[in-house]
Amino acid sequence: MNSKIKKIIILVTIIFVTFNASAFKVDQREQVLILQFGEPVRVVTNPGLNFKIPFIQNLIFFDNRILDLSITDQELIANDQKRIIINAFTKYKITDPLKFYTTVRSVYGVSPKLSAVLDSSLRKIIGEFKLNQLLTENRGDIMTRIKDVVNLEAKIYGIDIIDVRIMRSDLPKENSNSIFARMRAEREKEAREIRAQGAEEADKIRAQADKQRTIILAEAEKSSNLTRGRGESRANNIYAYGYGKDPQFAEFYRAMKAYEKSFSKENTSFVVAPKGQFFKYFGNN
Repeated sequence: MNSKIKKIIILVTIIFVTFNASAFKVDQREQVLILQFGEPVRVVTNPGLNFKIPFIQNLIFFDNRILDLSITDQELIANDQKRIIINAFTKYKITDPLKFYTTVRSVYGVSPKLSAVLDSSLRKIIGEFKLNQLLTENRGDIMTRIKDVVNLEAKIYGIDIIDVRIMRSDLPKENSNSIFARMRAEREKEAREIRAQGAEEADKIRAQADKQRTIILAEAEKSSNLTRGRGESRANNIYAYGYGKDPQFAEFYRAMKAYEKSFSKENTSFVVAPKGQFFKYFGNN
C-alpha cells in the first residue's frame, strides 16, 4: 500500500513538474519566441496560456508595446549650407520577433543600429531643404519623409517605425548671431521703407491740404470781393441818389467826413491858407 502511494505521489509530482515546465502565460503586452536547442521554432503573439516542450524548448519574451528611442544633439547641414542642431526621437514596435532576434537579439542591440539609421536619414532628408523651409509648417511633411525612409531601412530588424519627431532644433551660436544680425538689418530696412512710405503719404496729404486751402482762400477772396463790390455798388448808388436829392447837403456831409478823418489824431497840425476851400464851412469865405 505504501509502495502504491509513493508511486502515485511520484507520478503526480512528475506530471506537475512537466506541466509547469511546459505551460507558460503570454501577457497582452508581450510576444514570445520559442527556441529549441537555440534555434527559433515558433512565435506566440496571442495572449493567454500556451505550451512548449519541457526541458527542450525555452522562451524569449519581447515587448509588444510601442517603444521609443531618442538620439543626442546632432549638427546637420541644410541645403543652403546652414547648420542646425537637432534632437530627435523615434517610436517603433517589434512586429517580427524572429527577425528581431536573429538580427539584433534585444532592444539593447537594436538601439545603436536604429540610431545610426535615424541619424543618416535625418542628414539625407534635411540636406535636401533650405534652413528656412525646415522652420516653417512644412516640417511635418519633412518628418513624414524621414519616417518613411527610416521605416524602410528598419524592416530588416523586424520592427515598424510608428513616428519620427524633432524634439528640439537650434542654431549654432555663430549662425544665431549672423541670422540675428540679418534679421535686424531686414527689420531696419523694412522700418526705413515704412517711414519713407509714411513721409511720401504725408507729403501727399500736406500737398492736398495746401491745395484745398488755396482753393478755399481763393473762393473766399472771390466771394468777399463780390460781396464787397455789390456793397460798394449799392453804397455808390445810395450816395448818388442822395447827392442827386440834395447836392449842398451832400457836399457838406463829405466835408464833415474829411474833417473827421483829418482831426482824428491828437496834436494834428495843418499848414494851409485859412481861407482855402478845405475850411469853407468854418466861417464866411
